[in-house]
Amino acid sequence: MITRKSTREIQLMQKAGALLASCHKEIAKLIKPGITTKQIDSFVEEYLSKNGATPEQKGYNDYPYATCASINDEICHGFPRDEKLVAGDIVTIDMVVNLNGGLADSAWTYVVGEADEKTKQFLDVTKTSLYKGIEQAKVGNRIGDIGHAIQQYAEAEGYAVVRDFTGHGIGPTIHEAPHIPHFGEAGKGVRLKEGMVVTIEPMLNEGDWKSKMDANNWTARTIDGSRSAQFEHTIVITKDGPIILTNQDDV
Repeated sequence: MITRKSTREIQLMQKAGALLASCHKEIAKLIKPGITTKQIDSFVEEYLSKNGATPEQKGYNDYPYATCASINDEICHGFPRDEKLVAGDIVTIDMVVNLNGGLADSAWTYVVGEADEKTKQFLDVTKTSLYKGIEQAKVGNRIGDIGHAIQQYAEAEGYAVVRDFTGHGIGPTIHEAPHIPHFGEAGKGVRLKEGMVVTIEPMLNEGDWKSKMDANNWTARTIDGSRSAQFEHTIVITKDGPIILTNQDDV
């Protein structure tokens, strides 16, 4: 069932989103050669605790960490680990924050050290595809409009859109209806209504869009070893257009 959130629920999610965005800005300062994703995960858990929040995905279906940390060819749900990041790596840090019952979800891909032009282009297109999708998240539009906008833009730029993982509704639990694919046909799917809160989180690959699963049954990676990047925001659908609850520009 698709739920539409009350003003109170949205206010709680806004506060969670602001905290999550501030945490990502702190992570950006930490990302450098030699740091490990285990250290980043510990930082996030401590940062949230200091601010009265908890990492909602820790324990979700027995997931053991506060963050997902996906490196290079890992698409999503990478486990934080003790392997040191090296210059040229890309790493996606994804987290869900619970602050007083309000949830927010956001992923961001970071470059370790200086990015070359190929990497800059890849991440710029991935981030722009997110905002192309958000532009379509309007009352009266359909879910297919979001995915279509993302797919048309990303593929025109030469990248593949992952099909196996989607955005979703959120609050009061992590994953709720509806699913938000990042590909599809305009004018198709569930109609968007005021008060819906969803994540839009395109994952783009430099090679084939297909994925394979690691032995841990969590981490998905590209089938051909190509790199994958992801940017994600939590948004609320309003009569005046989409509002980004995890906007880093607001903190």
